[in-house]
Amino acid sequence: MADTYIDLPNKIDLLGKSRGAGAEELRRHNLSTVLEQVHLAGPQSRSQLTSTTGLNRSTIGDLISELTTLGLVGEGPGQAPTGPGRPSPLVSPRPEGAEVLAVELSVDSIAVATVGLGGHFFNEVRVARPRERFSPEQTVRDVVKLAQPLLAALPDPSAMAGVGVGVVGLTRRSDGFVHLAPNLGWRDVPLGAMLAEELGTPVQVANDADLGALAEHRRGVGIGVGDLIYLSGEAGIGAGIMHNGAPMLGSAGFAGEAGHTLIHPKGQRCRCGATGCWETEAGEAALIRLTGLRLTGQSLLDAVLARAEASDERTLHALDEIGRWLGLGIGNLINLFNPELIVLGGFFHVLAPYLEETINETAKTATLRAPRALARITAGGLGPDAVLIGAAELALTGVIADPAKRSSAMSSALGG
Repeated sequence: MADTYIDLPNKIDLLGKSRGAGAEELRRHNLSTVLEQVHLAGPQSRSQLTSTTGLNRSTIGDLISELTTLGLVGEGPGQAPTGPGRPSPLVSPRPEGAEVLAVELSVDSIAVATVGLGGHFFNEVRVARPRERFSPEQTVRDVVKLAQPLLAALPDPSAMAGVGVGVVGLTRRSDGFVHLAPNLGWRDVPLGAMLAEELGTPVQVANDADLGALAEHRRGVGIGVGDLIYLSGEAGIGAGIMHNGAPMLGSAGFAGEAGHTLIHPKGQRCRCGATGCWETEAGEAALIRLTGLRLTGQSLLDAVLARAEASDERTLHALDEIGRWLGLGIGNLINLFNPELIVLGGFFHVLAPYLEETINETAKTATLRAPRALARITAGGLGPDAVLIGAAELALTGVIADPAKRSSAMSSALGG
């Protein structure tokens, strides 16, 4: 067998490139770590960043200098020290350093917001829409119409990083293709491509419950919780799952369609075509059926709350029944995923004071003792903006992951 020969200078050159690539990757990771810390936790001193990231002080100084040059953070006066010495400057995210458009498409409304680093909302608008079957084309036109004045009001020059969209439907993460949104009447809609064409910037689309989970994990009641499930309640029920601090999406982003798990074989017919789906027993349709109210959306919630506060017997019984079915479904989720936290979002968040006791009691009977002892069930902390906040976080993910690369690629304007 012939001897394998590698020219020594070439070998040294290859090793040098490998080491250079490794050093560059390490720097990218460290930049991301510092920016994410400031983005999520807000202004911090260099000493605090040294402590929270585990990086040494000189490295922190270099990274902050680079992030400042990129326009992503700034340093300002800190608090006066308790002992001798000068106050340590505070490193803060610059909202105008990376801006995104966040969009929420729900059954009853469209919400659009411009959001910057640090979770800063520049402007937000939410408009109710009658519960009709709006076409995808009309919906895209409505989004663009709502977005234009918000985009025009952004600081000049604009540092637009992208668009994040939350939609009530089965959505493929890779390209924003909505396979099925029964409560919108949509099937096989290339929503991401349609919006990108109109807005002239990259668009990421995700299921609304997934974004609610992301938002509560980063900025709500789930901060510091590795494993949580966010339950969205609107016309249907969705579940967003965080595992070890990362979204559990499935192979294409379809995981979490809990509303269409079969929970009552002899129950109601669902809009998806099946019988006995969870959302037919605990979603809005069940609330209408049990209360006898011929209302939907916010009007239904207002009426239910008013009657519940007046101790209306039929309404309280209806809420108890909704809570029982919710508890059974949540019990299944606890057994399957062993979460630390179950977050009630959407209209479940609004009705939580009347649901939580029954949910907890029923979940105990439907759950194995060990996982149930570890799980807590609570209302969300971000209210109706959870999905919109999650959409903004989704759009900012690329900037956080690779600040230098994404900053240089940001467009200076969004198509008009």
